Amino acid sequence: MDILIQAIQVLIALSLLLVWLVRPGKETGYRGGDAKNIREEFAVYGLPYWFMITIGVLKIGFALLLIAGLWLSRLIPVSSVGIAILMAGAVIMHIRVKDPLKKSLPALSLLVLSLLVSFYTL
Repeated sequence: MDILIQAIQVLIALSLLLVWLVRPGKETGYRGGDAKNIREEFAVYGLPYWFMITIGVLKIGFALLLIAGLWLSRLIPVSSVGIAILMAGAVIMHIRVKDPLKKSLPALSLLVLSLLVSFYTL
């Protein structure tokens, strides 16, 4: 089971790093409302630019801690719970702007996976 949890940690971390470092300006079918990039998505949610930066720093930081957790297991609960909280917020934002379920699936999936890692490692 440990190897499965480690694989999930890497999957979560790489997913977040991809969204925030590689594809922040790219259009996807999962952005809130009609947003074409992360900045527009936060505007759709009615959130200011500084909040987007804060969330981005937290997501990138928690993703890196989750990877570091492969070697320092005490980092896993903090990072996985942090990611779960942020993903719950993302799901709530999608619901708030009445997005179809499809747009919430990545955040919902990362929420469930983060909770799985959290429960397994606590």
